[in-house]
Amino acid sequence: MTSVTASGPVPLAPTSSDRLRQVVVVVGSLVAVAGAAIGSGAFGGQQVEDAAGGALSADATPLAPASPAFRIWSVIYLGLVAYAVYQALPRNGSVPRLRQTGWWVLVSMLLNAVWIGVVQQGWIVASVVVIAALLTVLAVLLVRLVRTPPDSAGQAVVTDGTVGLYLGWVSVATLANIAATLVAADVGGLGLGATAWSVIVLALAAALSVVYAVFARHRAVLAVAIGLALSWGLAWIAVGRSTGEPRDDVVAVAAGVAAAVALLAPVVTTLVARSTGRTGGVPSAR
Repeated sequence: MTSVTASGPVPLAPTSSDRLRQVVVVVGSLVAVAGAAIGSGAFGGQQVEDAAGGALSADATPLAPASPAFRIWSVIYLGLVAYAVYQALPRNGSVPRLRQTGWWVLVSMLLNAVWIGVVQQGWIVASVVVIAALLTVLAVLLVRLVRTPPDSAGQAVVTDGTVGLYLGWVSVATLANIAATLVAADVGGLGLGATAWSVIVLALAAALSVVYAVFARHRAVLAVAIGLALSWGLAWIAVGRSTGEPRDDVVAVAAGVAAAVALLAPVVTTLVARSTGRTGGVPSAR
């Protein structure tokens, strides 16, 4: 928040609430990293892919990404730590964009740690509830970041880049989590069969990627980061179904097409937004 003087806007001093938020978000990032370590099997924890009877393993369902897909978590956690450090800098205490996102980023990190704990306990149905809540929080962050322009390119990378990757990946993970829960519940093909349902879900994922791209078109870093993470996850579903079990060439092709849509959609929408801005339409933003 700023005040305005004859010489221009002057940043207001951070409040005690700002300082509290800065400290708590840093602590939350450490909790998230600790949860990730436990989820990887460190400290005696069980790897997520082995928990819940292997319901979330790479070969559990037709919508499960191949194992290398989960390496994106390392980038996301690095981004979350970078965000925590950036927002904790003394000069950033009263930055409006960080005020509007800090607590929500904290909640997302805690929910992610809770999700890991729930899966470790084998509570697969509860894991769907938690990851749906996480996806909702990230959607709120998406809206807040779109509504508030970044102050600099660096801020855009730290905030939009991190949240974008996080949201894109969790969107794919939510689909995989729901599919794993249905398989664990032995609901069968629900009248259409696993292949047909998988193709339908992948088509919805592609449509969702377009919705994200259109909504975030004036925040290029955010839109592209979402698309990259979505494309990454969907591409690894294609790899899993074409090279591993359960083998399903139809799902592999559908996942590949969805990945291409997710990758190209933000490129197209942001370029159109920038072109519109230059020709007198809605101004483009970072």
